[in-house]
Amino acid sequence: MLCGTLYCLALPQPIAKRVLLCGYYGEHNLGDDALLQVALGQLPAGIIPTVTAFDERQVHERFGVATVPRRSLRQVLNALRSMDALVLGGGSLLQDATSFRSLLYYGALITAAKLQGKHVLLWGQGLGPLRRRRSRLLVRALLPFATAISWRDQASASLAAQWGRGGVVAPDPVWALAPQQWRGKQGPLVVCFRPTHHLDDQTWSPYLEALSSLAVEENREVIWLAFHGEQDRGLLGKLRSEGLLSPELERRSREVVPAHPREAMAVFTSAGLVLAMRLHGLILAALSGSPTVALSYDPKVAAAAKSIGCPCQGLDVPVEAKTLLESWRSCLDQPPATALIQALHGQAQQHQSIFEGLW
Repeated sequence: MLCGTLYCLALPQPIAKRVLLCGYYGEHNLGDDALLQVALGQLPAGIIPTVTAFDERQVHERFGVATVPRRSLRQVLNALRSMDALVLGGGSLLQDATSFRSLLYYGALITAAKLQGKHVLLWGQGLGPLRRRRSRLLVRALLPFATAISWRDQASASLAAQWGRGGVVAPDPVWALAPQQWRGKQGPLVVCFRPTHHLDDQTWSPYLEALSSLAVEENREVIWLAFHGEQDRGLLGKLRSEGLLSPELERRSREVVPAHPREAMAVFTSAGLVLAMRLHGLILAALSGSPTVALSYDPKVAAAAKSIGCPCQGLDVPVEAKTLLESWRSCLDQPPATALIQALHGQAQQHQSIFEGLW
């Protein structure tokens, strides 16, 4: 018996594998935090992640992972040397809308990983926009370096397929978070608005007029949820200082700055209606079971709205306050179909499949 025990102890133990998980983490955006939460949850057991982050302390405290300064390419490349794989985790990292320099950053990481013989995984990615010819040429050259890919939308998958590269196609990974029970009948109106070039002093007017009318008509509080802690915080104060809020809307409004996706979902579960501009604000609201309408500054928001069957107003299309009010009134206290949310939740689990069999 003792010999058998000693024999078992002598068996070689699995060696932990290390991955560098890259994305816009630690940028005080709840959408990126939600992506990181899902990515860490889908990594196989025995995988030790190091996460690229801007606010390293925040990411370490919230998720308990090692970090490396995201904005220092030199330090990220140094960290990559000790890793077994590179994972580009969620969002649209292969794009040049931010800048061509941003695309070069990820191109350098993918190329370095390939030269070092490491796995390169593109997890839950959107592809594009790629506005420059050189950007398209670069990405087309990079895609063959990927060991496995999952795309978050069909448009990205179709573009990659044109360039000869397939992959798993599933809804945005944030849909993989657990759906919540809605309890917001007669609850407040929650606005998940962001600053955008589509809206200036005049073009804000119909949205704010409709919001004020609905709040007064239904006697609801209005919560301004700052989904991005830096970009969205203070939007309520800015609009107030510019004299764009009616006295009634100003009186009923307050700002909330959640520190974690679960705090945002707690607000959404108690909402009578969520007006969402941000993609992941829309997704988290739907996962919270909340009645939701979308205001789209980007095709990805319109696509997500279509997937759950909620109304969507393009911010680049002129609209009257009366039209908005009628649409929003019809959705108040009317949660989305549970079956649709559950289906998207289940489909989003497919992103995990690209990790299987690689270690």
